[in-house]
Amino acid sequence: MADPFQNVDAAGADFIKVFADAMDARQADPSMEAIVASYLAQLSFGPDTLTIEVGAGAGAVSRRVAAAAAPGRVIGYEPSAGFVDEARARAVELENLTFEQADGASLPAKDGSVDSVVMHTVLTHVSDPQPLLAEAMRVLKPGGRLVVCDADFSKGSLASFPNDPLDACAKTFTSDFVTDAFLVARIRDLAAAAGFTVADFRLVNRAILDNMQMLPWVSETCKQMVARGDIGQPLADAMVGEYQRRANSGKLFGFQVMGTMIADKP
Repeated sequence: MADPFQNVDAAGADFIKVFADAMDARQADPSMEAIVASYLAQLSFGPDTLTIEVGAGAGAVSRRVAAAAAPGRVIGYEPSAGFVDEARARAVELENLTFEQADGASLPAKDGSVDSVVMHTVLTHVSDPQPLLAEAMRVLKPGGRLVVCDADFSKGSLASFPNDPLDACAKTFTSDFVTDAFLVARIRDLAAAAGFTVADFRLVNRAILDNMQMLPWVSETCKQMVARGDIGQPLADAMVGEYQRRANSGKLFGFQVMGTMIADKP
């Protein structure tokens, strides 16, 4: 099936709320906070700087960027009207942060007007990253910096033992909710082809042990499997319950590899 993140509004309000909450839970995880803090430390902020996040979702990362950049301006661009509404509602206290509805391949920003561009878990959900990279190149000032941080979904897992049924959900999530599971392996070449100079590339392994950030990997994939007639609702409910049982009892083991690339516009 097509990756629903390519048209979030078509997926519906429940989908938007589920993933807005999951993005907040993921970003609150100390390991993810450390990843974002690490790349923000490599950006330059000042009173007159403009930083944009492309594909901001419900704004979990944009809020971190805005806190680091203040009083510099931050704009979160997001194609989904539903996510923009969620993002605005969750960031009312941040005066230097705004959200606008816009596609990452066609941004309402002038040539050479942006100091830094952040793309956090975006490019794995587009069919062709090059138009977004070319647009980042256009809007960045000479010497401006691009950050791409994404999951290598090909390595994601919920397995705690052989043939773990939760891991079957993780594999289905990758096939049904991700466009390019191997994007992280290619991002340096893609950035270079767009004219960027890669300054840094690093990988971080994340273990998810005790919260609901990966629950949609089970709940939303089970919804799809029920809709297709692959499984019945009782099994779907049991799978969600099993994820929650493990998370609440400290027996959950999810695994992700996160890749971060920092590249400069010459």
